[in-house]
Formats: sequence, structure tokens, C-alpha cells
Amino acid sequence: MATPKNIAILGASGYTGAELVRLIATHPMMNIVAMSAERKAGQEMAEVFPHLRHLDLPTLAKIDQIDFSDVDLCFCALPHATSQKVIASLPKALKIVDLSADFRLRDPEEYAKWYGGQHDALECQAEAVYGLTEFYRSQIKAARLVAGTGCNAATGQYALRPLIAAELIDLDDIIIDLKTGVSGAGRALKEPFLHAELSEGAFPYAIGGTHRHLAEFDQEFSAIAGRPVKVQFTPTLLPANRGIIANVYVKGDAEAIFKAFQKAYADEPFIEILPYGQAPSTRHVRGSNYCHIGVTADRLSGRAMIVVALDNLTKGSSGQALQNANLMLGLPEDMGLLSAPVFP
Repeated sequence: MATPKNIAILGASGYTGAELVRLIATHPMMNIVAMSAERKAGQEMAEVFPHLRHLDLPTLAKIDQIDFSDVDLCFCALPHATSQKVIASLPKALKIVDLSADFRLRDPEEYAKWYGGQHDALECQAEAVYGLTEFYRSQIKAARLVAGTGCNAATGQYALRPLIAAELIDLDDIIIDLKTGVSGAGRALKEPFLHAELSEGAFPYAIGGTHRHLAEFDQEFSAIAGRPVKVQFTPTLLPANRGIIANVYVKGDAEAIFKAFQKAYADEPFIEILPYGQAPSTRHVRGSNYCHIGVTADRLSGRAMIVVALDNLTKGSSGQALQNANLMLGLPEDMGLLSAPVFP
């Protein structure tokens, strides 16, 4: 019987860190040997996340206290800007899946533009592979460093990449109207996300084309099309813990779009194409690594709507990270990720 791989999780006290622990807990070929949390160093995971108290986990430590000599792969779930500095200091042979935005953008000038500071780990950035598994699978298998996508960015790309590649839509008329649960903002205390502030309401944010995930859309869609592609994108915060649902409006033939999705995702274990004319719900992907896509024609001739639903913490982040880690370690891609969504 093969020996399980030793795993470290940096930033284990955040939502994505906890989600990684939840997923890896039932993974037959991964063993968590180290976890970091700077402010909560010295605490047990059961104190930070009581829902994980049944697991036998290492005590949270500071990063400089971790011995990486026997670690096969490290998940880095640290904040933007912090992640790049930490990763640059890790052993050069260590396989890493980064969940921050620090290595998603190939152009350092674009990173500085969208994230407000110069990149401090350009050598690492040069070797990073973009982590949208279904489209970068072969590169991820051979990678040492994989940059997980933004959760909103992943959702929009599942809707649009096959259509841009097949030249089925008008590239100058694309609207992504996306709604997301509050866990995407992280665990830090922020006034707009208090229950009394958020409950029973919803509001758009980063309006007017200022959301940082637009940088990923620009980079990826333009590369596919071979010319600049810029989409309209507005996220709306929902009074829900988990989930993303995006209504994507395009000019194109709805039935041709539906067939293109069927062809593009026919062999993908985590992408489900709904029957033509049906729309997905965040309720039906909750806590899972599945992504549901629906296509319908609009009453206006030549227009179509694509609806994509996924769990921002799983398929949009930690589940995607584990999917990539499986490939990097030579394990079955779907290992540890086939649990059904939680319903109701």
C-alpha cells in the first residue's frame, strides 16, 4: 500500500484553511503534519474551529517553527502580499498550491495595478501555473507552484472559456452579474459583514469595473481570443455563508452554446451541464467540489444566458486547490473530492 503524502497548511485559521482540513480529513493519501496560524499559534484547531474537534491534528504553529524537510506539498492560505514573501522563503523543491492572488497574474505590472504594490517574488511568479484545473491540467501535473484562481474568476471562466475558444459569442458584449456568499470576504472582523449589517439585504460592491478578479478575466479571455477582451462584471454580496451564482449574458445562439458546453465538459468529473433551459442553484452545490451550469435562450433573438453555480470555499478555492494538489502528487484528480453536496 502506498504511503500517504505529508501535507502542511499555512494560514489554517481562515475559512479556506479550515475547508482544506475538512476535505483532507477523509483523503486516503494525505496526512496533515503541520499547520500555521500566526495570531493563533499555540492553539489547537478545536479551539479555533470546534467543528473539527473530532480530528487528530497538529497544534497550530508559526511558520518559522515548521520543519518542511518531510513535507511533500504545502497549501498556502495566507493573505495577498504576505503569501509571496512566505513562498519565496520556502524550500525550492517543495510543491506549493497558493490560494492567494499573489501568483495569478503573469504580468508584474498588472499585479501592481490591481493589488497596489510591487511583486516581491518575481522568480516564483515566473514558474507559477494558473490553477483552473480543467484548462491547465497538463501544466499543473508538472508544476512546483500552482496559483489558485479567484472564486469569482473561476465561476466566470467556466461560463465563458469554451465559448470564446469556439468563437460562439460577441466578445465585445459580455456581462457577468454575480452573487456571492459572505465567506468569500474572509474571517477577519469587518463592519459591513456583521449580521445586523448584512442580514436581510444584498448590495453590489467593487462597482464600475474595480474588482480585482477582473484582472484574471482580462488575462485569460484575451489569451484565448488572441486580442483584448474586457467584460462587464459586478459582484453582489448575499446574506448567505457560502455559494456563488453568476448570470452571464452573451450574444450568441443558445443551442450552439449548450452543445459547446456538453462537448467541452463531457469528461470533467466536477462540471455538470444541466438540461437545456434549466438553471442551477447554490443550494445544490453547497459544500462540494461540483460546478453546475445551465443555458437558456433569451426572448431577444440571438441572446443567451448562462447560469453557473459553485461553492466559493470548495470548488472556488480549497476544493480546487486539492484537485490541483492531487495532480501535482500523481494521485487521482478526484481523490477526496467526491462527497455529495450538503442539502438542505
